[in-house]
Amino acid sequence: MLSDIQVRKAKLQEKPYKLADERALYMLVNPTGAKLWRINYRFNGKQKPPQALGVYPEVSLSDARIKRDEARQLLAQDIDPGEQRKATKVMKAESLSNSFELPRLPPAKC
Repeated sequence: MLSDIQVRKAKLQEKPYKLADERALYMLVNPTGAKLWRINYRFNGKQKPPQALGVYPEVSLSDARIKRDEARQLLAQDIDPGEQRKATKVMKAESLSNSFELPRLPPAKC
């Protein structure tokens, strides 16, 4: 299990590497310095691509664990967290495009 100190002090290496936490949560440390939270999961017996949970330090270790638990709850309800995330993005985009706000027109020249 990871500690906040281990996450903070993760060193850069030539190749990306993983720091494992628990229950499929890990941090991917890239050579560029990016520290990315990811989870691996299976849905309907098939391995899915790792789901991104955020970038450290914007998403702390405790926040990443909360997001991991939320994804695991979706899996327990037989819902694919990746598909759920895509559907949420589509709904947000549609709600923004279906507003009653009129586009602003440039001022008329007299």
